[in-house]
Amino acid sequence: MHFSIPITRAFIALFLAIFLFACSDSSDNKPDQTTRSISNPLVTLPPETGVISLLAQNFDLGEVGYEQFEFFLEGTATAFSNTGELGHDGFWTVEPAQQADYRTRIVVYRPIDTSAFNGNVLVEWLNVTAGFETPPSFGTGQLEMRRGGSVWVGVSAQLVGIEGSDRGLPLPLYLKAVDPARYGPLVHPGDSFSYDIFSQVAQALRSPDGIAPLAGLDVEHLIAYGESQSAGRLVTYINAVHPLYRPFDGYMVHSRGDGASALAQAPLVEIPTPSGALIRTDIDVPVLSFETETDVVLLEFAKARQPDTDMIRAWEVAGTAHGDVYTFVTGRDDTEGDPVFASVVEETSVLGFITCDRPLNNGPQHYVFNRGVRALNDWVSNGTLPPTSPQLTLNDDGTDYLYDDLGNALGGIRSPYVDAPSAVLLGDANSGNGFCFLFGSTSLFSAEQMASLYVDQAGFVQAVTEATEASVAADFLLREDADAIIEWAPRQWDLQVP
Repeated sequence: MHFSIPITRAFIALFLAIFLFACSDSSDNKPDQTTRSISNPLVTLPPETGVISLLAQNFDLGEVGYEQFEFFLEGTATAFSNTGELGHDGFWTVEPAQQADYRTRIVVYRPIDTSAFNGNVLVEWLNVTAGFETPPSFGTGQLEMRRGGSVWVGVSAQLVGIEGSDRGLPLPLYLKAVDPARYGPLVHPGDSFSYDIFSQVAQALRSPDGIAPLAGLDVEHLIAYGESQSAGRLVTYINAVHPLYRPFDGYMVHSRGDGASALAQAPLVEIPTPSGALIRTDIDVPVLSFETETDVVLLEFAKARQPDTDMIRAWEVAGTAHGDVYTFVTGRDDTEGDPVFASVVEETSVLGFITCDRPLNNGPQHYVFNRGVRALNDWVSNGTLPPTSPQLTLNDDGTDYLYDDLGNALGGIRSPYVDAPSAVLLGDANSGNGFCFLFGSTSLFSAEQMASLYVDQAGFVQAVTEATEASVAADFLLREDADAIIEWAPRQWDLQVP
């Protein structure tokens, strides 16, 4: 008893010293968890004239259980300046800089039956490469987005979508040209402010000031989407802006190349970002990068490859192109996953806007992307990690792929489109007008080739079925999409072997 008190005090002192040392060491190695508040924009309705302008789908959303709305958001947005080097590793530190007023719009697709809502709101940074706004991630994955019960929100985050540009396609489809009366009140101060505008959209969806865009829905998760040019914006957003505000619960970086968008640009002083920027490895929410053949070689995503972590995954999909027939042509009519959308056909035109010299890629991007949509929802919602993707197989100098005897690329996520093929499906540079270099190519096998590979229809159907089931087993294809592919197989044979 005589020694119990001093021993206890010594033990407590030692324990406290170890605990304080551990806490101090841990804080030195973890990212700053301080989260700043996001300005809350005012949400209003657009003028009572005209209709919503967005080239998204051909069918009436009401026929598939959805309804669409458009809202204006206005407030004061902030640009950012870096406080340290914007290095290759993505560990970028920035601070708020100049401010400017803005008024932009969002388009909301939400289930009519609120009980069908799955709690996930997919927020897409609309792409403006064409000189007007398009929703390519929605175009690729809209079937699964609706099938799963998600809300989709398209965000007019950038200047070009509202005011137009002398670059891109010579079509006056930017908002103020399409409907000056409806969209004339919109004001955009420049793309340096786009990152904060995107954050403020997230804030308005969670805690609206004024009209509630998601009235009646219990929002559980916000997941940001961006394809191509918009994917580059998301890389910069993830590395620079997300650590300040943490507004999103996950990110789909769809078809990025090696670059990340500038942190600031004209009319402000440009702040460029490095080529081949990685996703910062201390990111605290899931990031899924979805890459096609075009992205990995032609757009040089290979320079930005990095090891998977528990918060970062990259999928590379064989037989796919940056833009394809489904995303820009046929998928606009896909209401319920009809097997006809599993067909492989030769198509050279995109909506009459663009005509390419060779048929566009008509590969499996949409089916694997459907799996990616569901995988990211599950990852965000319950922590289920997506499967790990094999990388596409490059030659020694990384300038091209290695190919099988039929001409399709080796490696990557496999599908029946490349393992039981009826065509050579590539992400190579097509030629023609517009953006044909991004659309890859399709070259159907002749009847003689089909017969030499599969003998007859039964042999082809068996090969497609086995390859499809292998894709399901590898967890890169959803059961409902696999069934559509298998059901279509005999008709694909009949198309090519009269």
